[in-house]
Amino acid sequence: MTDGTTRVFTWEEGTRIEVRNLGGEIVIKANSAGLKTLAGHLLTLAQDGTLDGAHLHLEENNGLEEGSVGLVLERCDDE
Repeated sequence: MTDGTTRVFTWEEGTRIEVRNLGGEIVIKANSAGLKTLAGHLLTLAQDGTLDGAHLHLEENNGLEEGSVGLVLERCDDE
């Protein structure tokens, strides 16, 4: 909740998201539903009134496919 408004992160049915760390780069692999879900999460964090530092943790078996590394989406308004 920020500025008295609850932020809701929604998930498309059939979402599959996998995050891999290949050393020099991170790969986010997702089906169509997964890409729409990630886009929605980012738009939710981008809403007016969302506080700096608001974030969402995605982890294996908590939104990400088995074997994925954790992913944190965080709003940062610092220049």
